[in-house]
Amino acid sequence: MYSHLPKISQSLRIACMACVFVALGALAQQKRYVVIDQDAAGPAGTDMNSMLVFLQSPEVNVLGITVVTGDGWRDEEVAHTLRLLELVGRTDIPVVSGAAFPMVRTEQWTHAWEQIYGKILYQGAWSSWRKPHGPYVVPSLPEGNPTAKPAAEDAAHFLIRMVHKYPHQVTIYAAGPMTNIATAIVLDPHFAELAQELVIMGGSINPHTNDEEYIDSPRHEFNLWFDPEASSITLHASWPKITVTTVDVSIETHLTQEMLAEISKSQTAAAQYIVSYTRRPGSYLWDELAAAAWLDPSLITRERYVYMDVSLDKGISYGDTLVWTDKDKPAVNIQKVHAQMDVDWPKFEEMFVQLMSAPTPNAKNPQMLHRTITRQK
Repeated sequence: MYSHLPKISQSLRIACMACVFVALGALAQQKRYVVIDQDAAGPAGTDMNSMLVFLQSPEVNVLGITVVTGDGWRDEEVAHTLRLLELVGRTDIPVVSGAAFPMVRTEQWTHAWEQIYGKILYQGAWSSWRKPHGPYVVPSLPEGNPTAKPAAEDAAHFLIRMVHKYPHQVTIYAAGPMTNIATAIVLDPHFAELAQELVIMGGSINPHTNDEEYIDSPRHEFNLWFDPEASSITLHASWPKITVTTVDVSIETHLTQEMLAEISKSQTAAAQYIVSYTRRPGSYLWDELAAAAWLDPSLITRERYVYMDVSLDKGISYGDTLVWTDKDKPAVNIQKVHAQMDVDWPKFEEMFVQLMSAPTPNAKNPQMLHRTITRQK
């Protein structure tokens, strides 16, 4: 059969195979390594959805997810993260517990501070409107309780180990308080310089909004505020690059009903997860934007290249974002950051819907599909 075709020489075969291996090597090199450090409240919502941005991209190798108290208590957040990975079929990704409390700030001290300087409207795990429970209590989860367990390693040592394993290749994506990141910096002075870059969702400069959380406190932002000492340690470290998705740009985004309707047309695990568990349509896409803009920097239409720090003064400014230019910076060693200020909203909207509507790459037995099938019977 096929005797009419010319025979391929051994040397040509070897050359062809070499080309294949070179191409495969190039594809492997194109994979972008990331460790997700997150205050993983759930189900769905900005914390979980931002993880999905990475998980849904075939370009990304998620090395692990480290969890820190912030929007919720750490142990409950760990459970939500483990369950998300079960539902989308990515239980191969390790989930690592990190800090349960900030380095210095405490809930009790903060409430005493409020008596002098005024109330902070959003306090994450400490917010009075949340259903109260202790920091180590994990209530029954709406999306079902996970069977998987977190890794035995702690977050800071995991972060350090990853940048040493893949030097100058790992992006640290920090979308919660900076406690885990700062702890890694304190433990290993080379940690920051061995990373490829740091991506932060946090900070606020001059947001144009009537949102009551920011209109009278434009420099206040929860992620940097919750653990100011950790934020300052992180921003002073020797990162090759720091990118900051600010409040200023985040408030230009919303998870609209139209987006949810479009995503609901897909029967994939990620799509059904978001549609099933989104509780507050219209919320800002805080962390999702930080993740998506790392994947595609062209989403950002304007940024400021400024020095950034966080106020450690225990008075009214404690935890506020501080920025300077070359003209007015203080005589201390602080880092410049790429502070994102504006977004191409239609482009980001389209990208997010497409990512969430697609099958999850490398998924094995996504349990969300079984749940969807059961609901439809």
